Amino acid sequence: MSSNGAPTGSLARPIVILLGLASLAVATAGMRAFRSALGPAFLALVLVVMVHPLQARLRRRGVPGWVGIVVMMTTIYAILVGLAAALVASAARLITLLPDYGTQFDNLLNQAVRWLEDLGVQPKQASAAVGRLDLSKLAGVLQNILSGLTSVGSNLVLIVTLVFFLAIDCELFARRLDVVAESRPLLVGALREFARNTRRYLAVSSLFGLIVAALDALALQWLAIPLPLLWGLLSFITNYIPNIGFVVGLIPPALLGLLEGGVGRMLWVVAVYSSINMVVQSFIQPKIVGNVVRLSATLTFLSLVFWAFVLGPLGALLAVPMTLLAKALLIDADPAAQWLRPLLGDTTAEAAVADASRPTHRRT
Repeated sequence: MSSNGAPTGSLARPIVILLGLASLAVATAGMRAFRSALGPAFLALVLVVMVHPLQARLRRRGVPGWVGIVVMMTTIYAILVGLAAALVASAARLITLLPDYGTQFDNLLNQAVRWLEDLGVQPKQASAAVGRLDLSKLAGVLQNILSGLTSVGSNLVLIVTLVFFLAIDCELFARRLDVVAESRPLLVGALREFARNTRRYLAVSSLFGLIVAALDALALQWLAIPLPLLWGLLSFITNYIPNIGFVVGLIPPALLGLLEGGVGRMLWVVAVYSSINMVVQSFIQPKIVGNVVRLSATLTFLSLVFWAFVLGPLGALLAVPMTLLAKALLIDADPAAQWLRPLLGDTTAEAAVADASRPTHRRT
């Protein structure tokens, strides 16, 4: 033993920390390099984990295994088609609506010019500044987004193929885990906990997404915004993006509110959307999600930032499940890392540590 209590020959803690950070940087760069394959692969894994209980329930009722596989794949493919159709329909419908608001947009530009002139800006400069805004340019940006959504055919093929093979191997994998549990019980328990927490997270997010979508659609109907049901569906999808998902769903109805009724209508849309989503998504949902998946709100937000940086928009959508998998493999499966669980928001581990540290009194 050395003077500081570390075993002789072991690396100093600062060196271990630096090596860990260097390894994290290399792993992050590697994942970014393969993001086009890694993101779809993990999406397929999450979808199979989510739908697997349906296959298990059919098996317990005596249904042949191949029928369960077909049902699971059909369910997953229906979910993928529904999500892709909703996103494409939202962008395409907004593109077709924008040309109808050319007159309203010109009136808004004239109001902006007069407002700048009232602030003391020279008329020529004000006209030049506002003249850079063009509704056709915005439609062009939306068309680029739509073309990006429709050009993910290769990713969809990869997801469909992975779902097919994962669904086939799912039954055998469960049996293999039972065999591995004899020698690696902590690892198997961590993987099973990851699957349970992923399903819990998706269930809670779906429930709150339905609530938010219904409230948003009713609010947009009250504000006379076109296509309220479509934008409610978009808010349901963006609810799976932690903390900031509602901002993405807010853009189309706010833009239509601006074109329909001017700045006042847009501010009403922003205020109502923010009120609903801030209360539900920023105060209620994170607390419940944190309790369900045992992650702190801060870690959930940081995971959103990290995975969005690594994998792009798909990483933002899958931030919590990917963090749960990393936690399962690096912390939950490692006996030496169990002390980190309370720091990450695991209240059950915190209670266990507190019980273990509480002194016991012998009865005399």
